[in-house]
Amino acid sequence: MQYSADVERMCPVTKGAYHGPAPIPEEGAWVQAKQLEDISGYTHGIGWCAPQQGGCKLSLNVKKGIIEEALVETIGCSGMTHSAAMAAEILPKKTILEALNTDLVCDAINVAMRELFLQIVYGRTQTAFSEDGLPIGAGLDDLGKGLRSMVGTTYGTAAKGARYLELAQGYITRLALNENNEIIGFEFINLGKFMDDVKKGTDANKALEAAKGRYGQWDAPAKTIDPRKE
Repeated sequence: MQYSADVERMCPVTKGAYHGPAPIPEEGAWVQAKQLEDISGYTHGIGWCAPQQGGCKLSLNVKKGIIEEALVETIGCSGMTHSAAMAAEILPKKTILEALNTDLVCDAINVAMRELFLQIVYGRTQTAFSEDGLPIGAGLDDLGKGLRSMVGTTYGTAAKGARYLELAQGYITRLALNENNEIIGFEFINLGKFMDDVKKGTDANKALEAAKGRYGQWDAPAKTIDPRKE
């Protein structure tokens, strides 16, 4: 290590007591994080690309500084879905510092990684006060039955009003309208349940009927419409 001449001429002054960094909450414990292996936690973060045409929700399960589980969910950009596939291969087994300084192919995923890094190293994770955190597999639990991302897609115009296309319940097949043409309910297909039944050997038409559901005032609508065609 090199010192300038001015520093070399200085006399030494003893440093006072060292109390270490402020402890942060991690998986039910207060930790003075000094090394990467001191960091653990499960959390989520949102990222976006420079033109803001797509977004990424990234969920990481970090144990002793190592990413043990990664869930990458993207929306709005077709190229980002392929980037997500690569990121899901790249992230596990890396330290959080390696991941922060790795090109995760898409800017939205890179930004999500940056936001997660800040949460994790400051002790702002979802599992900050959960003893032992969450097991590996918590990301799959977030997806729920059928292992599909929770997506909401709706569209509207001043001239023709709103169209619900996909909501948390599933793929919207029909909208129920009252006498004033106001939306009062919808019919949907739970695509995760549908695909699970088809993979089990159920006839596709029967599986489709079993996966259908209805929400709202569906019993006596004035009319129903296909939101993608009508």
